[in-house]
Amino acid sequence: MHTALVTGGNRGIGLEVCKQLATRNVRVLLAARDYAHGEAAALELNEAGLDVKCVPLDVASDTSVIECARIIDELGLHVDVLVNTGAVLKKGRVISATWDDWRTSIETNLIGALRTCRAFVPGMIERGYGRVVNVSSGYGSFGEGLHGPSPYSVTKAALDALTVKLADDVASAGKQNIKVNAVCPGWVRTRMGGDDAERPVEKGAETVVWLATLDDDGPTGGFFRDKRRIPW
Repeated sequence: MHTALVTGGNRGIGLEVCKQLATRNVRVLLAARDYAHGEAAALELNEAGLDVKCVPLDVASDTSVIECARIIDELGLHVDVLVNTGAVLKKGRVISATWDDWRTSIETNLIGALRTCRAFVPGMIERGYGRVVNVSSGYGSFGEGLHGPSPYSVTKAALDALTVKLADDVASAGKQNIKVNAVCPGWVRTRMGGDDAERPVEKGAETVVWLATLDDDGPTGGFFRDKRRIPW
């Protein structure tokens, strides 16, 4: 049985990804910055008969990521699947957005995913199997015009670049069964997306879960929406 670590797993798309993965015979580590909320979410899934355990994780903290890796090791587990859903949406333009909003966006949306990749991808390389899914956005796509608020668009575009470079790195290491991809879930009815969003959370999680459970001949180094490649 593979083990998946899902950041931002206590609500929204992350929580739905946890649910869908667990129904596919994947052991799920639901990672949450707010441990109490994470435990409550995991308990609800446990009561539905799903194998989900909460682990504390703040992707904006080096110390928290190191501690999370230690906890997982003490549980006798290793991360086969890493799903980076944790993100913040800060509004504003390049100049008008506050420095705090820029720093928070960079620390969470970009460096947060970089931290988890550096913590858990080396183990995937050692074992010769892994799936990394970075939840990005069409707002971070040059091909779609970078239409979102500046802190969000810039950091999601950077996350896409991180995805490409990591896919190249693991391929150059000769590890063909480690797949690294990014996904745009679309405009989803979550706390971030709002009640007017066009997609239910189940649909938003669908392509994330597909990429997290790719067959050995699946794609890598791509950006996907609805299981189809979209432009970077």
